[in-house]
Amino acid sequence: MSASDWREQLALSVESAWPEPVPGLAPARLLDVNAADWGALARAAKELGCRWVAGWGEDGGKEILVNACFEKDGAYVIARARVDHAAAALPSHALSYAAADRSERHTRDLLGIHFSDHPDGRRWTRHQAWAENEYPLRKDFAAAGAPPPQTPPDDSYPFLQAQGSGVYEIPVGPVHAGIIEPGHFRFQAVGEMVLNLEEHLGYVHKGIEKIAEGRDAVALARLAGRVSGDCTVAHTWAACMAMERAVSVDVPERARYLRAIMCERERVANHLGDIGAVLNDVAFTFGFYQYARLREDWTRLSRALFDHRFMMDRVIPGGVAVDLDAAGIDGMREQMRALRPEVEQLIAIAEDNTSIEDRLETAGYLDPALAREFGTLGYVGRASSMGFDVRRDAPYAPYDRLEVAVPIYHYGDVAARVKVRGAETLVAFDLIDRLLLDLPPGPITTAWQPPASEVEGLGLVEGWRGEILSYVRFDAAGKIARFYPRDPSWLNWPALEKLMRENIVPDFPVCNKSVNGSYSGHDL
Repeated sequence: MSASDWREQLALSVESAWPEPVPGLAPARLLDVNAADWGALARAAKELGCRWVAGWGEDGGKEILVNACFEKDGAYVIARARVDHAAAALPSHALSYAAADRSERHTRDLLGIHFSDHPDGRRWTRHQAWAENEYPLRKDFAAAGAPPPQTPPDDSYPFLQAQGSGVYEIPVGPVHAGIIEPGHFRFQAVGEMVLNLEEHLGYVHKGIEKIAEGRDAVALARLAGRVSGDCTVAHTWAACMAMERAVSVDVPERARYLRAIMCERERVANHLGDIGAVLNDVAFTFGFYQYARLREDWTRLSRALFDHRFMMDRVIPGGVAVDLDAAGIDGMREQMRALRPEVEQLIAIAEDNTSIEDRLETAGYLDPALAREFGTLGYVGRASSMGFDVRRDAPYAPYDRLEVAVPIYHYGDVAARVKVRGAETLVAFDLIDRLLLDLPPGPITTAWQPPASEVEGLGLVEGWRGEILSYVRFDAAGKIARFYPRDPSWLNWPALEKLMRENIVPDFPVCNKSVNGSYSGHDL
């Protein structure tokens, strides 16, 4: 079909008129696409104003399945094409969507699919531990691989070059002086002004997608909780949601509420820590210490109520592992009553400080048009006019019963990204209070029954960094055949490269912290 034909088909899909949702993939609709039409589909989606959400592939045995997910006005569509192993090639979506760039390179490196007109031919995820003709996500590749006695260093990535009078390069990483995970940043600068920044990630590639194969539901939930440890609740929830939709498991209402309470607590903990870290990067140590103190108090209560500071492994297939009693509910409410005025006061102190204003305002500006082009999510997108929030725009239980306020700013700088975090913290307090008030009685889990046939499912959850997509396929034996978790960092990391241009080198730490992409969530 032509691009105009696909535009009509997509328009019908996002208007929820055609086709009917596939069980397990709901709320998304599925479009089967001929391989030759793959590029036309992306052009049609772009013309229609759809957002590119995620892309992934899977080895289906006789053929390779390639998926791309789009969203518009809260409606999701999954497009799917099939290609032969021997001639695994498709047109690229990256020509229409910058957001598809790294995802397609990841799919190419791990599955061997050639995107014929992709604008960047450099590898992205491919390690030196496997040969050029080996593709780890194909079924004939063993999870352990066959690594050489000593893997060659991954030091030959061909960064872009800048030349001219006074231009010099600054390599940062991949090993850093602090405790952050490894990532390489290559600057080209003149004096202190950054001309260009380029990232190279993947140093902590863990093989998450491969080692998921063959697991049962419980083991997959535990693995999902370790995709990115600072959003363990949201990732586990998304994976469990995908599995539960695939198997048509009805999660008890109380468990849904408890999942949301934990997810909002996770949001608050990370926002408190991040605001303090940004203030520390501009030498406002008072703010850093105060936010760190509040975050510590917050996570200690999580430990007391849910047996884990970060609530890891508390979300399980079919429900949750820990309940809240009356004393726990009262303790949580009392903590929020005490924290709210402190957070409000700290926000006011920072906003009234001219030295902080001088460092944060206009620094790391991300133009709203670029934010849209790269599909940025969460606080990064909301600071640049992108207001999408799964809880509000494609609501899932129990958020479908709540009003979710989404703070949006339009000036796109570090200050705006900090403001979004502060506002989202206060919104989370309100949501937790409402969830506790409406917490229904009843069981917190339901019996899990593995599927007796091949089924697939899709989970969509608003984590603290933004929308998390989780795709799961079970095989006929009830084991995991494919797991793909798309962390928001896949879409937010590229924005850091753009917002650093024309900033001074010393502002990189605060710009980077204002984005705070997850290395682990990206390096699957």
